[in-house]
Amino acid sequence: MQRIFPKKFDWLVFFVICCVSFLAIFGCVMVYSASYYSASINFGNQYYFLIKQIVGVVLGLVALITLSFFNYQKLVKYKWWAVLVAVVLLLLVFIPGIGVSNYGANRWINLGVATLQPSEIAKFVLVLFCAIHLSQNHKNIKSLKSLLPMLAVGGIFCLLVIVEPNMSITICMALVLFIMLFIGGLSKKHFWALGSLGAFAFPALIILEPYRVKRLMAFVNPWASPQGEGFQLIQSLFALGAGGLFGVGLFNSRQKFLFLPFSESDFIFSIIAEELGFVGSVCILLVFAVLIYLLIKIARMACDRFGTLLVAGIASVIAVQTLLNIAVVTGSIPPTGLPLPFISAGSTSLIVFMGAVGLSINVYRTRKTNCTSIKNKS
Repeated sequence: MQRIFPKKFDWLVFFVICCVSFLAIFGCVMVYSASYYSASINFGNQYYFLIKQIVGVVLGLVALITLSFFNYQKLVKYKWWAVLVAVVLLLLVFIPGIGVSNYGANRWINLGVATLQPSEIAKFVLVLFCAIHLSQNHKNIKSLKSLLPMLAVGGIFCLLVIVEPNMSITICMALVLFIMLFIGGLSKKHFWALGSLGAFAFPALIILEPYRVKRLMAFVNPWASPQGEGFQLIQSLFALGAGGLFGVGLFNSRQKFLFLPFSESDFIFSIIAEELGFVGSVCILLVFAVLIYLLIKIARMACDRFGTLLVAGIASVIAVQTLLNIAVVTGSIPPTGLPLPFISAGSTSLIVFMGAVGLSINVYRTRKTNCTSIKNKS
């Protein structure tokens, strides 16, 4: 009997693609559910956000397929060019006529037909740079001199992003940088030094901006300002509570009717919990967990240090951003805007995340060829 699948059918890649495809398609459904009412009122088209999300999925799929066939080792010689492009993009958001200001923040670049969020790209450029630098300097990683380039690049990225202002992405970048250094073999002395610096910097950043202090107070007691800073968190908690065990049913959320701000983007998980309940929410988180596990497995199977660090960094970004998003909507940490990977509305995030997964698949697909090449060179 002829096999249904080829003898060498790659189940690992298949399941990775299944996880990403499911999250992206599910994201389209939830973006529509969370946004059709507000889109009808604000844009006169209930499919406004859905159309943009579908375009993002299509472009993300193109990025995934393209980068899955692009040999990741060729990126090594472009590490400084990638940093330069990321810095230029981050600076462009501050130029009038090019940068787009929304809700008091300069986070987007106007491309005419769409907008681009450079901070989403910068996160993965930081991962790429750290993976290359750590692989090239792994024998000297315990020296401060070897750490300086990564700390400098990470510091510049974080500085430009916090000025936008965008504290959530800044925290995400800082955590990913810390994880990359830890995986790369950071010494205990530098581990505790950087950890202490981060522990000091976080409250300092909050104190420096009055609106962040207000958000912190709203986190401590949202009912002290139910119509002010505490409003969004309260509405999110209402959505979570209303969902119960099995939810109110798909498309039946009440909080999306202009009660919960950013219900289609940063707080989309609240709508998921309201409509699908605790069981549905856990199922979605399990898909994320499976995807992260598969990426870690790919990282461990890579034939070179660069591939391992690159995929581990990509998995770290997905894990950190997912955990931060869930922590915000559940009131576990102070409110801050951060999209849920693959699901929240936002084409830039979707395309970049799917492209990063494609690069991870390439690390896995080319492991045998690249390992043979490395052995021949040695």
